[in-house]
Order: sequence, then C-alpha cells, then structure tokens
Amino acid sequence: MRWTLYYHPLSSFCWKALIALYEADIAFEPRQINLGDAADHAAFEAVWPLARFPVLRDNLLGRTVPESSIIIEYLARSEHSASNLLASDPDLSLQTRLIDRLIDAYIHLPFQQVVAERLRPPGQHDAFGVAQAHGQIRAGYKLIAPMIAGPWALGETFTMADCAALPALFYADHSVSLADSPELAAYLGRLRARPSVARVLADAEPFFQYFPLKDG
Repeated sequence: MRWTLYYHPLSSFCWKALIALYEADIAFEPRQINLGDAADHAAFEAVWPLARFPVLRDNLLGRTVPESSIIIEYLARSEHSASNLLASDPDLSLQTRLIDRLIDAYIHLPFQQVVAERLRPPGQHDAFGVAQAHGQIRAGYKLIAPMIAGPWALGETFTMADCAALPALFYADHSVSLADSPELAAYLGRLRARPSVARVLADAEPFFQYFPLKDG
C-alpha cells in the first residue's frame, strides 16, 4: 500500500489529516502510535525524529511527510481524488490556505495550550496563561466567523480549510463555548454531519474518556 499514516485517534491534528484521507477515499495503512509505550515511541522517532502527530509515509516514493497542512497539500498533489481539497483557482487556493492557517494559529494552538495547562502537576498551573489562551480563542472565533462562506468555508466545495476547522472548533468548544457564535456553531453542526467527519468522530469515541477537558 502506498500510504501509511502514523497517528492517534484522539489527536486533533490527526483528525485534520484523517478527514482529508476519508474525504478523498484514499486507502491507507493506519499506524496507531501510543507515545506512552517506549517501543512505539522509539519506532515513531525512527520515522520522524520529533515524534509529533500526524506523519504520512509515501511508501511508493520513500518520503516522510509531517504536519497536517503539508500532508493535505501533498495528497492533493499526489491523488486526483484529493485535488478538490485545494481549490484550483489561485485566489481561492490562497483563501483556503489563509483560513487553514488562521484556524490553526488562533483557535487550534491556543486550545492546545489550555489542554497542556490542565495536564500540569499541582503547583505548576498558569491561570494567567489560560486566560490569555481563552482570549485568543474568542478572538479567533470573531476573526473566522465572517470568513465562512457557507455551507463550507469556501462555499460549495469541501476543502482543507474545513478539515482544519472541525478539530479546532470541536475541541475548543469544550473550553470556550460557541454559544455566542451561532454562525460557527451552525457550521460545526454541518461539519459533524459530513460522512468523513462522522467517521473520524466514531473512530475517536472510545478514546474520549482520556480527553482532559471531557467534562468542560
């Protein structure tokens, strides 16, 4: 098989790559990694020294492709069924990449800071840092909401921007509610109903018990 994805079902950035693979109906070997297992960790480091999810392996060309956005771009160049994930029109393609980067930078990454704070040992918590992250997420919501054309980020075509939006909004909503952003809440509802997304969520369901903010 040409493609191998190194991932974990609970990882939000892995969701982004998985949605793209399912959306394009690309067959791949899923290689689930438990970073808490020394052997798994060492094997993953041999593939990608940073041992950060997700990583795609192109077994045909012998290439290792890290980082979720780069993975999707690589798939769009390599598989015809994935080409729609990046708009062919240059201006729309640029808008796809812009929304992708804004979502990751101003919603996805700040939320990961909130999760990291929850995992800190007693006496090492940073309430100020969490408040800053919450503020960044709220600012991200306000920035992104008017950019969503509907039904998807760029209109009728499901793109990389939507692959980025689902994990960011799904997880961030556990920390900074989307109740005050009805446009984004409705968009998240549409994303969750998308078959590729529903499949990712179903795969992750058994692991939600380990999500640090599962109770809000």
